[in-house]
Amino acid sequence: MPTLLRNTGPGPDCLPVIDVAGLRRGDPAEVKRIADALGQAAREIGFFRIKRHGIDLNLIEATYAKAAQFFAQPEAVKLRDYIGRSPNHRGYVPFSEKGDYADEVHRSYEAFDLGLDLPRDDPDFLAGNRILGPNVWPDVEGFKATVSRYYAEISTLGRLVCSALELHLGLPRGAMTDQMSKPISQLRLLHYVRGNETTDHTSVNMGAHTDYECLTLLHTRNAGLQVMAQDDHWIDVPVDPAVYVVNIGDMLEAWSNGIFRSTPHRVLNLSAERFSMPYFVAANHGTEIRPFAQLIGAGEQPRYEPFAAGAHLERMLLRDFPYLRARHRQEAPAGTVPAEITVNNPFERRIERSLV
Repeated sequence: MPTLLRNTGPGPDCLPVIDVAGLRRGDPAEVKRIADALGQAAREIGFFRIKRHGIDLNLIEATYAKAAQFFAQPEAVKLRDYIGRSPNHRGYVPFSEKGDYADEVHRSYEAFDLGLDLPRDDPDFLAGNRILGPNVWPDVEGFKATVSRYYAEISTLGRLVCSALELHLGLPRGAMTDQMSKPISQLRLLHYVRGNETTDHTSVNMGAHTDYECLTLLHTRNAGLQVMAQDDHWIDVPVDPAVYVVNIGDMLEAWSNGIFRSTPHRVLNLSAERFSMPYFVAANHGTEIRPFAQLIGAGEQPRYEPFAAGAHLERMLLRDFPYLRARHRQEAPAGTVPAEITVNNPFERRIERSLV
């Protein structure tokens, strides 16, 4: 196991804080200025922070409170909403659901996963879509009302940032956001716990990975998040409750033909307890992610092969969730041997260089 070094590269000041209040006001010159600031940060490191984003801190704190209220329940109660009972990947993720990350030393977190809350008669859900459909709502007073309101506001902010990045890239308005009418976007309520047996506080709780979607908007109140700079060194992300940390995901790296980079990141065991709330901005399930023609130079070939947004996310969830791997094996036709489950994400190749 490699030694895990903290903040050995450029300092956290290379993660700019960008005021995005003007995106809501609509003045074309101001919107373009903000869009270019976001785009420049997305090009250089793939991570940045935004302030004056328009989401009330009271709502953010109320959402944290509902998450904490849920996670404080006995395990047997939480397991009533176990994600493995859901046909479309919604609900409680216990400590035992572990992804396959090479540098994960002391993995100890639980989560609650939500998405676009669709009705039970939604045609995609009825057709057996694995990641679209209704949410699971725990029996915690005010949980559904608070978290639903937060989901609505963070999803609006995510589309706003995506729209600004469209502008920066010179794409037609709606080139990306029109493909987010029924997105596979997810909200994760995360609860990290550092066990008493963990003596190495710079060990990794959540292993190095890229995010699979277009953008991630993360609110966190505790230290521990690190991102990989372009020189493959890890940078500590400063904690500031007034900002959201934003990073580029796999889909947007491919859509932009590599102009933006999907940046690996990880979480260290710095706190006895840590809460965070990442929201993953994604395209529609059937959207084909291929580099936009406008972003391919004359005489050049696209740097990325096309892939379906939903299929990419499902492949990566299969790697990350034991219950999905078990379900995959169970669903193999009778009398056949299920295909071996091996999932490699090409967007994570940078991680291998950091582990030497």
